[in-house]
Amino acid sequence: MCDEFTEADLGFTRRAFTAMGAAAALTAYSGAYARSPRRLTESMVDVPMADGTADCFFVHPAKGKYPAIILWPDIGGLRDAKKAMARRLAAAGYAVLAVNHYYRSARSPVLASFAEWRTDAGRAKIAPMAALLTPEAISHDAAYLVRYLDEQRVVDRKRGIGTQGYCMTGSYTIRAASAAPDRIRAAASFHGGGLATDKPESPHNLLIATQASYLIAVARNDDARAPAEKERFRAAAVAAGRPAEIEVYAADHGWCVPDSPSYNQAEADRAWARLLALYAKL
Repeated sequence: MCDEFTEADLGFTRRAFTAMGAAAALTAYSGAYARSPRRLTESMVDVPMADGTADCFFVHPAKGKYPAIILWPDIGGLRDAKKAMARRLAAAGYAVLAVNHYYRSARSPVLASFAEWRTDAGRAKIAPMAALLTPEAISHDAAYLVRYLDEQRVVDRKRGIGTQGYCMTGSYTIRAASAAPDRIRAAASFHGGGLATDKPESPHNLLIATQASYLIAVARNDDARAPAEKERFRAAAVAAGRPAEIEVYAADHGWCVPDSPSYNQAEADRAWARLLALYAKL
């Protein structure tokens, strides 16, 4: 997971990234969907959950019905960068719900940027919130999010639901697919951690209970630390009969997120293309 990495591992210094500016990176990223012919409708929505109310960002094309997507943010939580990512996906023809997975503790934004999490104060703020996100909690949340989406008029219920996660939430996509196997048909993990461990509750043990296809995009430094994990996941997918595209990308942990210091546009665009190919089958 991303809390295991030092600044040297991620290939940046906090000062260097601050000088570059997360705002500039987000502006450049936003240009990727700004020219879309689809007009989007977006709002913050409150989603009733078993443990309270989750404030989420819901964005979709203004007209028509579309497949639904659950977007789980990384450890930094729901913030401007994740909203930009949701808009880009909505512009491609999806109804996207970006979740505040820390809703049990606080409304979003908990942190303003990924870089803020790299501070001592950011880590201290997130730690007790993340501790509440047990496998059982995530499974329950996923079921409620699916229920909410299926009640929305803009969601095409004839199509399956997709889900994607980053960093700590890469594993959430598998738990979500097992919590709602009749609805979630595609799951993508980008630089996700803990997908195939030796613990009984490891997500890869849930594949047999899902009906989804998978995109597992692995960071090269994650793979260097745990090279056997991707093969364990691959073997579990084969045993479960679940399609799984598993690849190590030529980029470091966090490379898909535009306000991450390790953002790599070329590899992020390549991962984006594979995500669209996955969701085209919904």
